[in-house]
Amino acid sequence: MNTEILKVKNLKTYFAINKSSGKKQYVRAVDGVSFSIKEGEIMGLVGESGSGKSTIAYTIMGMYRPTEGEIIFNFNGKSIVTKSNKRSLEFKKNVQIVFQDPGSSLNPYHDVRQILSLPLRVHKIVPKDKIEEKIAEILEMVELPASFMYKTPTSIGGGEKQLVSIARALCSNPKFIILDEPTSSLDVSIQAKIINMLLKIHREQKLTYLFITHDLSLMRNISTKVAIMYLGKICEIAPTEIFYKSPLHPYTQMLLSSIPVISEEEEALKPKKVVSTGEIPSPVNVPKGCSFHTRCIQCMDICRTEDPVIHQVSEDHFVRCHLYKS
Repeated sequence: MNTEILKVKNLKTYFAINKSSGKKQYVRAVDGVSFSIKEGEIMGLVGESGSGKSTIAYTIMGMYRPTEGEIIFNFNGKSIVTKSNKRSLEFKKNVQIVFQDPGSSLNPYHDVRQILSLPLRVHKIVPKDKIEEKIAEILEMVELPASFMYKTPTSIGGGEKQLVSIARALCSNPKFIILDEPTSSLDVSIQAKIINMLLKIHREQKLTYLFITHDLSLMRNISTKVAIMYLGKICEIAPTEIFYKSPLHPYTQMLLSSIPVISEEEEALKPKKVVSTGEIPSPVNVPKGCSFHTRCIQCMDICRTEDPVIHQVSEDHFVRCHLYKS
């Protein structure tokens, strides 16, 4: 059995906001999230905008300070425990992130050679006289010609910028990569190419991915397991096959039933149509009890007063709902 490369335990990331009255309130962007990812897995983290999925990524990377909880990485039998926003050089070598908008994450004044040579030098991946050779090798991995190293981000398209961002993430020979909606800002024509390339690199380099997206139909084809988030909490986690065949949480059922399909066979695989009522509550004023109860057609009295805890319903299948309370 593969070892757990990442374990997140009761992670909370709150952001304080000051009201005009002077009273301090908090946005509970991530509110008590726990999950683990095994070596070699591709875990899809799915949710609507504002659900907290990107906040989890930025907290793991140390860009946000966690309010509470632990983030534990296991590299070659050695555990790296992070409770603050400080990250060691070893962590930065083994864990990389690819952002949604490549234009804002690449220095427009540096050419691709300068962008890619920095992590190679910092982590001492190759001798100085081998840097250009290594850059050409990495560019080939992301299906770009070696001559691309002399271009600047301002002279290339959005898809090419994202390929450079992926190349930069690969420079340190990482074991774990967070992909924060890496194709959502790109043209449809380039999305499939990048997804196929990421899967090819995953196999060849034996990587582990945390793939953040709002596209459930995409996760069906690439992930090994899926987690659904709603207002800072995980609703359901399951292996991909089980997740799409037997979704349990009403919110998961609602999302899956709304996936567009093009054939009757695909329509038959979807859950029965689940209609959502009401609006998504404010993350500043999360409803008492289950945060989804204001939109849930299966809401019970207990849902309005008691926040459910996550339950294990079968092997590797967890759901946070009173309908499955043990």
